[in-house]
Amino acid sequence: MYFHHYNSDTMNKLPLILLGSCTASAVHAQRWNIVYIMSDDHSYQAISAYGHQLSKQAPTPNLDRLAQRGMLFRRAYVENSLSTPSRACLMTGMYSHQSGQRTLDCPIDENAPFVSEYLQKAGYQTAMIGKWHMLCQPKGFDTYHILPGQGDYYDPKFRSEETDGKYVTEKGYATNLITDHAIQFLEGRDRTKPFALFVHHKAPHRNWMPPLDMLDLYENIEFPLPDTFFDDYSTRGRAAHEQQMSIEKDMEMCYDLKVTQIKPGMGYTHERNHNGFRNQLARLSPQQREIWESAYNPRNEAMLAQNLTGKELLLWKYQRYIRDYMRVIHSIDQQVGRLLDYLEANNLMDNTMVVYTSDQGFYMGEHGWFDKRFMYKESFRTPLLVCAPGMKGGEESDALVQNIDFAPTFLDIADAEKPQQMVGTSLMPVMQHKGKSPKGWRKYLYYHYYDCPAEHNVMRHDGVSDGRYKLLHFYGPKDSYNELYDIRKDPNELHNVIDEKKYAKHLRRLQLQLDKFRSEQHVDEW
Repeated sequence: MYFHHYNSDTMNKLPLILLGSCTASAVHAQRWNIVYIMSDDHSYQAISAYGHQLSKQAPTPNLDRLAQRGMLFRRAYVENSLSTPSRACLMTGMYSHQSGQRTLDCPIDENAPFVSEYLQKAGYQTAMIGKWHMLCQPKGFDTYHILPGQGDYYDPKFRSEETDGKYVTEKGYATNLITDHAIQFLEGRDRTKPFALFVHHKAPHRNWMPPLDMLDLYENIEFPLPDTFFDDYSTRGRAAHEQQMSIEKDMEMCYDLKVTQIKPGMGYTHERNHNGFRNQLARLSPQQREIWESAYNPRNEAMLAQNLTGKELLLWKYQRYIRDYMRVIHSIDQQVGRLLDYLEANNLMDNTMVVYTSDQGFYMGEHGWFDKRFMYKESFRTPLLVCAPGMKGGEESDALVQNIDFAPTFLDIADAEKPQQMVGTSLMPVMQHKGKSPKGWRKYLYYHYYDCPAEHNVMRHDGVSDGRYKLLHFYGPKDSYNELYDIRKDPNELHNVIDEKKYAKHLRRLQLQLDKFRSEQHVDEW
């Protein structure tokens, strides 16, 4: 395996470039604050500013505020569509193989500096609130208030520098509590310094547990099926056929869809997830449990009485999934609005960059799937909304951007030099060019997914995309193969054209670029 390694005195040499001979206080007056909000598994399809048919029936007005005041990125992508590796990309500005965080369980190189450490050196007060989900301690943060692992939706536990290393239960809903603590940091911050606040939500991660006051939301809405819902993967290799993220086959009736009447051994659920779900419900008080059961139980009993099978059961599962997911999204939207209201009420929007994104995209029934992991569009692409001082508002960008770009962007704002190991590029030139790709901007994106064998059984693969064409290379102990897509003609990526002669020149070009990425970045198939 290949890793970047750092000398023990790396952090002592972190560069801080001030503006000419200005005093520190003058620099602080000119450098923006940073509020970075990241959800977990939030699909771009579920933000109404993107205009997807799904969100038209479940709008997100507060997230749309960011697009209205800033810039919406239409071609924002991740380097590895999996939570912990994606978070490592954010913190390091490096590809997964460079930081060491290739999978959920493969630990990050402990010597890799985090952007938070550079920001501290640049004079910023830093805070991490919410879902950390990395196999290392938060570093470079003046304060933190984090969930253990995935965390819980109801009455979650948090650990902070004040809890003596213990996780302590707090009463409430995770999304609301995370916002509470973010605002508490803003209230008590050192007002002589610029700040960088990282707000990481657990939501809308599986298994999509809505707040108790939203259990009836969207219940009478019939959400539209994706055009590719009944995809048969006819032109694709075995990865698409062998995945285990099918709504029909792999979405569990109890754990995912809250049908508590279904018990292990009845053919619908697995004992591990069943017991885990019971533990989640046990976090509710008797009064809260009554509210939860009064919402779900009658609907479940009505469904079970119909003895649904086949397509009818599949369609029911899809509607239950989407309604719960969009309820959780609604709670995020409300809490983002609450945080934006605080920034506006305290005159902070005029000198603060606000970023909203997700750690990756998510399947909302496209190809019949939920979850992520693939380089196919819905999980490769991620939402990205950026609002910064001086922006015209209502702008859009088609520049190819990636989550390795966040750390360099924040250092650019802090007027701190980007270290050599960061392969990402600041987004500031794109924003200054009103969303257009500036001269010298990247023309290709590189992607690599490593986490197999693992849950959902998605085959390891890497690939490149130039925004028009996409080449994927799947590999494993049994075999390897390539797929090629013409995204303009086939935006849903249904037709693998790898064997069509008219695409031969594009295949050669993309293969050369893929080989170049592997060589220059020292990538192996691991």
